[in-house]
Order: sequence, then C-alpha cells, then structure tokens
Amino acid sequence: MSSNKLRVRRSFIFTPGLKPEMFPKAIESGADMVCIELEDGIALKDKNDARNNTLNALKMLKIKEDVELVVRVNCQRTKHGLLDLEAFASSKINIGAIMLPKVKTPDEIKFIDDLLTDCNLDTDLHVIMETNEALECIYDIAHASKRTVALYFGGVDMAAELRCEHKWENLVYARSKLVHAGASIGVDVIDVPYLDLENMDGMKKEAELAKNLGFTGKGSIHPKQIGILNEVFTPSKEEISHAKKIVDQFNESNTGLVVIDGKLIEKPVLREMQRKILIAEKINKNY
Repeated sequence: MSSNKLRVRRSFIFTPGLKPEMFPKAIESGADMVCIELEDGIALKDKNDARNNTLNALKMLKIKEDVELVVRVNCQRTKHGLLDLEAFASSKINIGAIMLPKVKTPDEIKFIDDLLTDCNLDTDLHVIMETNEALECIYDIAHASKRTVALYFGGVDMAAELRCEHKWENLVYARSKLVHAGASIGVDVIDVPYLDLENMDGMKKEAELAKNLGFTGKGSIHPKQIGILNEVFTPSKEEISHAKKIVDQFNESNTGLVVIDGKLIEKPVLREMQRKILIAEKINKNY
C-alpha cells in the first residue's frame, strides 16, 4: 500500500447528502472521516436531489487537510447506484474516495476500478461488508483493487443476513473475517457505529473489543461519540515511542527486516507503525 493512502481513520460520521449546509459542521466534528450519505439515509424520492446537492456543494466545500471526505453512493447494482457513479465519474470533481455498500463479489469492485481508471480518476474505495455473499468472499473482494484503502463492517445488515440478533457475540466470526481480509492487504478496518446514544460506556466497551480484535476505527451516529472513539483507537505513548523506534530502524536498514529488543520485525509491520505515528502527529497538530 502506497504511503499516500495512509490516513488516520479512528472515527467517521455520516452527513446527509440532501443537506449540504450540514457538511461543514460534520467536517468540524472531530471525526477523522466524514461520509456524505446518498444511500440508506436518503429516501428514494430524494435520491436525485441528494446527488445533485452533493455534487454542487463539493465544488465549493472547504475540507480540512486532516479530514478524509468520503461519499457513500447507492448500491452499484441499482439504478441510483449507477446514476451516482456516472454523475461523479462525469463531473470535473476528482472526489477523493467513494464508499461502496452491499458489495457481493470481487467483480463489482473490478468494474468500478475500471470505470474510475477510464475516467482518469485517482479515487480511493471504501468497501462495506454487509451481505452473506461478501462474507463468503471478503478476502477476494479486498484483493480486487489497489484503490481499496479501508474495509467496513455493516453490522446491522450483516445480522439480518445471518438471521441473528445484532449483538457483539453473534458477529465475532464475521468481524474476524473482515479483519483477516484487511490485514492481508494492509488497510484500515472500521467497525459499525454503536446505535445507543444513551449508553456511552457500552459504546466504549464495544470499541475496545473491536480494537482488540484488530479494527483500527469505528463509526459514530452523533458527534458526542467521536471523542471517546478517537481516544480508544489512539495508541498509547509507549506504543507510539515503539513505533518510531521501529520506523527509524527500518529507515537505517537496507534489508526488509530488523531486530529490535531481541525480536525480529519484518516489513509488513511497518505500515501499522506508520499509522500509529500519523495518529500521534495529528494529535500534536490539533492540540
């Protein structure tokens, strides 16, 4: 994964594409990623307006350097999904990233990669796993395009697909498969938002479980959740110090591995160390 795709992705928040006046507030919310919503959060009758409003707003929107802006389009197997892709591909706006919902096969990702390449767009892909088909082949989906920079767990739809209650213990297998796929290509893996706004302790506990499982961030449904999420997914001072030590050793070494504190460290570890350092740099910049 190229270094320019490495970003801080501890938290994200959605903002409705129908209401571009809300975009600046979302950008100032403290979330590492802001996702403009054109899919589930928009009624069918409003899809065209949301798309047009978003395109017009993006022409003038001021985006902070340390906030990643993503647009969640409609499912690529639907009319509005195809209209979204065509509109963005034909616009003169080089949108940094699009989020793909309800993915089922690697071929869908390859199709969109080809489309973006044909339009000379350097757009990143954020891919959501929320269907049974995606659960079955998420490893291949992850490897389908070098544009993919983050994988997301769509827990609510996944629970419905699996015919189980949306509880942590029921979805550990699905989450683990996503983490495995993300680790195999060295990208961020983002957990589903916690839906109970009145239970901040519960959200923090679930975020910690997700981090321990291998997730690098988690979504939010309200700005008041973001501070806790950023805190949970921020490495400790000791972790950051260790990461800097490893990166420095690799920079001084001409080989693909180094020995630090008696332990063999190979190059795939480097990406995770660089991610931790990026988080530290963002914290120091903002505070």
